[in-house]
Amino acid sequence: MSLRLSDFDFDLPEDLIALRPARPRPASRLLVAGRSRMEDRVFSELPGVLQPGDLLVFNDTRVIPGRLRGTRTRKSAHGSGVAAIEVTLLSPETSGRWLVLAKPAKRLAAGDVVVFGPTLSAEVLAKGTAGEVTLAFSLESDALDAALDTLGEMPLPPYIATKRAADDKDLEDYQTVFAKVRGAVAAPTASLHFDDALLAELEAARIEHTKVTLHVGAGTFLPVKVDDIADHKMHSEWGMVSEGAAKTIRAARARGARVIPVGTTALRLIETAARNTGEVEAWTGDTDIFITPGFEFRVTDALITNFHLPKSTLMMLVSALMGTERVRDIYTHAIEANYRFFSYGDSSLLLPEG
Repeated sequence: MSLRLSDFDFDLPEDLIALRPARPRPASRLLVAGRSRMEDRVFSELPGVLQPGDLLVFNDTRVIPGRLRGTRTRKSAHGSGVAAIEVTLLSPETSGRWLVLAKPAKRLAAGDVVVFGPTLSAEVLAKGTAGEVTLAFSLESDALDAALDTLGEMPLPPYIATKRAADDKDLEDYQTVFAKVRGAVAAPTASLHFDDALLAELEAARIEHTKVTLHVGAGTFLPVKVDDIADHKMHSEWGMVSEGAAKTIRAARARGARVIPVGTTALRLIETAARNTGEVEAWTGDTDIFITPGFEFRVTDALITNFHLPKSTLMMLVSALMGTERVRDIYTHAIEANYRFFSYGDSSLLLPEG
């Protein structure tokens, strides 16, 4: 029986979309949901909710302030003049070249130059069909990173960006406290609930952790446009599981401890790294793993994750873990109990065996 997009739909009151995070971070709410139980908790209670020996798997990607506002200048066969342009970095290519999403892309043509500030500009090399544009920036490597840190904004998700502009608070709020490896254009939001004090409490409670890297792309927000989800083409993201992280995960499984990815990004990566043998191995590359009901989980025992968009691939992932009907119950409870949704919203601990 094929799964339809409507199987993952629900009605969400707009006032439950969080536009700012809880402060302090662990003051957010936590819905603990198993097969037959639901408990309303606070995220700061996580050390007492988990079991000693549990292994949390964090994604240590660092979000680039990759939304830029500039002015197009043109002196070509396409005409002359200026236009305001906004770009969001999507993925790097080579030598300062990036694939970006431009708005409005229709005002750009190959050969145009977009000036973002006194230190940074970019030439339009090519245009795609859905707003994608290839830019060659005037700077590369560390110099480009420094310019982005000065001129860029945090690339907030559309459901926040359409309601308010990014500001200086987002530079901290939309970054995990352990963010390390630059490259993401969206945050691994399940990890935004942790601060240094909570990490210390988890360590004191003998709850272990390891880190992997998956550079979350803007594709995580792309809508599914097909009715039969088997026809959906999943976006690709770069990730790495080090040998040390793989060894830690294998050791946890060998002693019977639960492996709990923090966020769907960490889950997708460790399940990718376990596809060949059933055990997590060191792995580096692009993953387009698409997890839907019927998927065989080889590593994941539970999941910490925020509440996701209707009809999204992430709703399909949590439905694969918990069952479609159970996820409907969980989301119905979350809405009735006024949990806050999406990137800056509250969190859940999903326990398929609990």
